[in-house]
Amino acid sequence: MTKFSPESSAVQQLYNTYPFPPEPLLNEPPPGYNWRWNWIAAYNFCTGRKPVTENIRILDAGCGTGVGTEYLILLNPHAEIVGVDISEKALEIAQKRCEQSGVATNHNHPISFHHLPLENADEIQGEFDLINCVGVLHHLPDPIAGIKALSKKLAPGGIFHIFVYAELGRWEIQLMQKAISLLQAETKGDYKDGVFVGRKLFETLPENNRIVKQEERWSLENHRDESFADMYVHPQETDYNIDTLFELIEASGLEFIGFSNPQYWQLDRLIGESEELIKRGEKLSDRQRYRLIELLDPENITHYEFFLGKPPILKIDWSEDETLLSAICGIHPCLHGWPSQSLLNYDYQPVSLNDAEYNFMQNCDQKLTVKEILAKVSVDLEIVRSLQKKQLIILTPNNS
Repeated sequence: MTKFSPESSAVQQLYNTYPFPPEPLLNEPPPGYNWRWNWIAAYNFCTGRKPVTENIRILDAGCGTGVGTEYLILLNPHAEIVGVDISEKALEIAQKRCEQSGVATNHNHPISFHHLPLENADEIQGEFDLINCVGVLHHLPDPIAGIKALSKKLAPGGIFHIFVYAELGRWEIQLMQKAISLLQAETKGDYKDGVFVGRKLFETLPENNRIVKQEERWSLENHRDESFADMYVHPQETDYNIDTLFELIEASGLEFIGFSNPQYWQLDRLIGESEELIKRGEKLSDRQRYRLIELLDPENITHYEFFLGKPPILKIDWSEDETLLSAICGIHPCLHGWPSQSLLNYDYQPVSLNDAEYNFMQNCDQKLTVKEILAKVSVDLEIVRSLQKKQLIILTPNNS
């Protein structure tokens, strides 16, 4: 039987008391999608191309009650899925969730759950092509040990999606965590009492209090005690800034591919009206720009979500015409409303296609090459590049 450290045991007790996430179980598959949990979409985001195979292994590291696991099973019908978590109560719910919704029953490949701390990932057999670790590393007593253990389980050419907290955007949350801890005194570790104390504080503090005003953005999800406890009475949390984040990344030994919410990391959204400031920003390194953005917009940088990869990563450059013309073309798997000229893209952002774009996409059947499609419809090659850059189509190099 695996032995847990005192810190890990405290986390285990929290999630056995308040299994998380608390989303209700469904009698049907979950709605919509999260493209980061779709192997084809995630791989395309990281490399610019469709993966060679869909017969892969996926590890949901810190799966909790299986909300993400359920999507991983649904969105990757050809994958073996493994879920790991420290809370046996959460794992029971995860397994029930995936069975009750039918996603596990209808899946043709192995699905398994393991009661295990992430630092002991070496106890899981084999390697994984995709590792999903959302909201977990920052709750480990030693996040570096955790990311190292998981990185060893990533197959060459595989990708690793991570979500961890950012300290600047969670400043008020940190203050409330410390305040609750002080008031709990000898009852610290009693998570139901911690929730009681926290809720009483929010009821009692003046409505113009900075911490109370900040809580308004989280109030919709925090009406559930499970979410409130996860945010305010967690016994173990490490929050990051850009500098400490990249120390974590460098400890993994993996390649930083990029943030999976890149729109937040564009400097022009903050200072784009000043040409002089933009020019100065362009002289900064990527990491310096990231740091500048979080300093200028701390309220919106509450977390970091990003991809790492284990070389060799098969990235491709579509700038050569012949390479693009010979590519086989398909539709992105995470588009809501397709086929239509008005749809939502992989990130649920509205997109309006003109006639040329729509006509081209209608012929993207995963069989024809770009050149063959262009012989049927009158479309400029730059439109094809634009569709690929917007991730509305996915291209496969044609080596035949």
